[in-house]
Amino acid sequence: MSIVLQVKNLQKKFGEREILKDISFEIRQGEKIGLVGWNGSGKTTLVKMLMGSVEPDNGSITTWPAHLKMGYLPQSTDYSLDVESELLDCAEELFQTSKRLGLQKEIIEREQFHYLSGGERLKLSIAKIWANHPEFLILDEPTNHLDLQGITWLTEEVNRNAGAAVIISHDRRFLDQTVDKIFEIEDGKLTIYEGNYSAYRAEKHRRYEQQKRDYEKQQRKVAMIEQQVSTLKNFAEKAHRQAGKGGSLSENRQMGLKQFERAKAKKKDNQVKSKLNRLNLELAKKGVDKPKEETDVFFHFDAAGKRGKRLIEARGLTKQFGDNLLFEKSHFYIKHGERIGLLGSNGAGKTTFIKMLLGEESLTKGSIWKSESMKIAYLSQDVSDLPEEKNVYQYLELAERDQIIKTETIFANMGIDNAKLSKPISHLSLGQRTRVKLVQMILQDYDVLILDEPTNHLDLPSREQLEETLTEFNGTLIIVSHDRFFVEKLCDKLLIIENSQIKRYEMGLREYEERTVEKRTKADQDLAEELALIENKITELLGKISYCKTGSDEYIQVDQDLKSCMERKKQLKLML
Repeated sequence: MSIVLQVKNLQKKFGEREILKDISFEIRQGEKIGLVGWNGSGKTTLVKMLMGSVEPDNGSITTWPAHLKMGYLPQSTDYSLDVESELLDCAEELFQTSKRLGLQKEIIEREQFHYLSGGERLKLSIAKIWANHPEFLILDEPTNHLDLQGITWLTEEVNRNAGAAVIISHDRRFLDQTVDKIFEIEDGKLTIYEGNYSAYRAEKHRRYEQQKRDYEKQQRKVAMIEQQVSTLKNFAEKAHRQAGKGGSLSENRQMGLKQFERAKAKKKDNQVKSKLNRLNLELAKKGVDKPKEETDVFFHFDAAGKRGKRLIEARGLTKQFGDNLLFEKSHFYIKHGERIGLLGSNGAGKTTFIKMLLGEESLTKGSIWKSESMKIAYLSQDVSDLPEEKNVYQYLELAERDQIIKTETIFANMGIDNAKLSKPISHLSLGQRTRVKLVQMILQDYDVLILDEPTNHLDLPSREQLEETLTEFNGTLIIVSHDRFFVEKLCDKLLIIENSQIKRYEMGLREYEERTVEKRTKADQDLAEELALIENKITELLGKISYCKTGSDEYIQVDQDLKSCMERKKQLKLML
């Protein structure tokens, strides 16, 4: 495969902090690269340098051809769309791609744009990229806010695309299904791993364990040599003392004691120097550094205690905004301790339903019963609602010393030091702001956690630790997330908004998807059978009309039947 992009000795500093240290790599045609690393490690900075929007301090970036056509999707919080220009540029292709992503043509007309959800806006951005036929894809968190239909389409299209791609994503399943190589940025350095994300994690762990064993073996050898050196030094010091002792002049001359001890001391000194020199030389050539352990991230939630069997029950629940019906006549319940995944296409009404549970949004019809003793904590997907002028201590209203120490310990375990807690929240990254919201929840005792896209701005280690913590939480979970891996691991029940209703399913996401695929396959088979019958009917009618007299009643009837069949054939092809 030919090289399409080459990076040599790339360096970048922001103030005193060196983000990227002498990074070099090549990307070949068709390669799909997953770019991973902790929040703030330099992933987005590297991507922006590849796009030319950030200049490196040193190094070069070369593409073949020189003006390689890039398709760039920035983080969802960074992009803004000029809908009018986009619709004028490539309207028909944009509409077709948007439709495959699950957007209706009428919803992306200019006057409707401001009512699009975050997921719908993201779909429109992705559709624009694909409509321009890029030669090289750079996607920064492309699955954030995408529903299952959008993620499935994007996965298939990335795999189908013949060009190279660099993908920053915290969606492990998406990386597993799309990339064949992982670039990891850690401490400003780049390490390349072959395979998808799961292969990378396995290989990284293997390398860590091997380095740990090699380091421990080296340290045992160092300890042994140091013990030998210590013994030799003791011998040498004793010999020096003996050489300095004075007997009678005749005794010293007779035995040559001083000369003997002096020679012995010198020999021991030389042995010490020789052993230390050999050790330092070996460490310089083959020394193994102590492996750096991945920073542990600790979350801990306490449920206040069991509140009763049934916590929430909806009867005839209906919500409508003007002519826009989100859901109606919905009946379901949620019990204590259940782990519920709340799913639905973009714009289906998931966040609206959460606001209804919280009492922030009115019901159009029906009722929601909630246990009076229930304590709900809500983590919204929007981290821009934090007071940016305040620091973390002020926002969390920490006063007592014990509370401050506990909070600082929690943040330290999450990888945020005390210095950042004293700065205005505006200085914190999106991932750090998400952690602030999580800490606010941790400091309270809740028995119901509603998490709306909780992993959107968390790096992969933080996601994994959050999963482990929520697995141990004995309260009730209601999770809205497009991270399928996250939902699969945590949720064994589903509430799904589909066909304008909220329906409860007694199964996890994987089983639901498998059943959906089976239904879709059966539906596609039925449509294919109908299409075959329609095509046979069209052939029959074409033969029949050729024998009819033009303008006769029979001709008119056959012509109408033929038009109906042609229209149905067109509909079926669009549905397949």
